[in-house]
Amino acid sequence: MAKGGAKHCTVLPTEEDVAVNLARWVADLSAKTISEKGYFSVVLSGGTLINTLRKLTESPYKESVNWWRWLVFWADERVVPLDYPYSNYLLAWNGFLSKVPIPKTSTYHINYNASAEHVAKNYETLLRELVEDKFLPLSPTGFPQFDLMLLGIGPDGTVGSLFPYRPQRYDVTDWVTSIADSPEKPPKRITLTFPVINSATDIAVVVTDKEDAEAVAITWEHIPVTPTLPCSELQAQRFTTWFLNHDAASKLPPNYEK
Repeated sequence: MAKGGAKHCTVLPTEEDVAVNLARWVADLSAKTISEKGYFSVVLSGGTLINTLRKLTESPYKESVNWWRWLVFWADERVVPLDYPYSNYLLAWNGFLSKVPIPKTSTYHINYNASAEHVAKNYETLLRELVEDKFLPLSPTGFPQFDLMLLGIGPDGTVGSLFPYRPQRYDVTDWVTSIADSPEKPPKRITLTFPVINSATDIAVVVTDKEDAEAVAITWEHIPVTPTLPCSELQAQRFTTWFLNHDAASKLPPNYEK
């Protein structure tokens, strides 16, 4: 895989500060990308991230962002119907997508099927068709290149549904893979693989929970653990930017910022 770009860590006092700064950062990146290529491909994940995106649904961003040029995808999804409480799509719809004018035809969610493997293959086929039709470019790594991955992490360093003790995190061939035995409910999931995630032009890692502070410290202080934390492997092609509040940064040295 091609070598990734730079990493940066921004520590802000509160979750509200993170939400404000994240909205400004995403809006600026959206404007820049759309002016350069005409669209902005964004990958969402679940968890608290969607709530932290809330400032984008408020003034001035709700009116100023060119939402019609957004293409929205998911880093991972629970294999449940889209209207089930566990669905990352439903979470994103309720907390973000329903509040901004992104066309529904520009949101690329899963097609539900009881088989996680079937859902993963179907989503990969969708991505391959978008690459073939020139809606998505290929990165120098040979995987689809999204403009922005918006990710959170789990207390164990999980990214998407790439868990530390599951083999899917080591998949370097597939674009999308399935999981039948997730350590968290529900057990069936699909997820983008690391080669796809790290092919993104930019990655934003948004962490505001104190329970994630140890994973943050392990990653940024380069503390050796076995197995390595998935979140420590995040490396976008241009910038990987971590947005932390004081809770998430509580196990880093004082006044930490890189």
